[in-house]
Amino acid sequence: MPAAGAGAPQVEVVPLGRVNHTAAQVVAANLQALLSLDVLVTDPRPEPAQALVPTRGQYDASLILQELAGPPESPLRLGLMDLDICVPFLTYVLGESQLGGQAAVMSLFRLKQGEGGVPAPRHVLLERAAKVGLHEVAHVLGLEHCRTAGCLMRFSAGLATLDRLNMGFCPACERELARLRAYRMSRAPAQ
Repeated sequence: MPAAGAGAPQVEVVPLGRVNHTAAQVVAANLQALLSLDVLVTDPRPEPAQALVPTRGQYDASLILQELAGPPESPLRLGLMDLDICVPFLTYVLGESQLGGQAAVMSLFRLKQGEGGVPAPRHVLLERAAKVGLHEVAHVLGLEHCRTAGCLMRFSAGLATLDRLNMGFCPACERELARLRAYRMSRAPAQ
């Protein structure tokens, strides 16, 4: 998905196990369009079996992040799963990231849920996936949560909150993202 003639991608979207291909492409396209980063969807990797928490039937996002993170000169990585993820102190998470680090992970598992136990419409799933991907990669770039209503960096405790967020960042977060991108890119090794 990087532009023709472009160097190495700045972000890799890494499917972990069986993942909806369209969702991976939509997440990548939104990262490219809204964060102005070159993005590549990689070949799938196996499900992270070592991160399974058997007593919960979920995957520990922290362990997945450790596996995804590369050295500072490597592209940022966003793992994309179709399985439920958690952290030890929360029942579940939609995504998790290393603030200012190298990796993030997100799950489509709960994003598929609609009202009354029926699956969410496809367009709702894809919009949710794009929002979570943007939010988590912005954290990896170094952006913290925002208190501005509607900003994509506002903390989402669940799907209702996520659905109310805009597909974009407030002006203050936009300015900070531009600064963080410029700083990170100035430290990247020459291609």
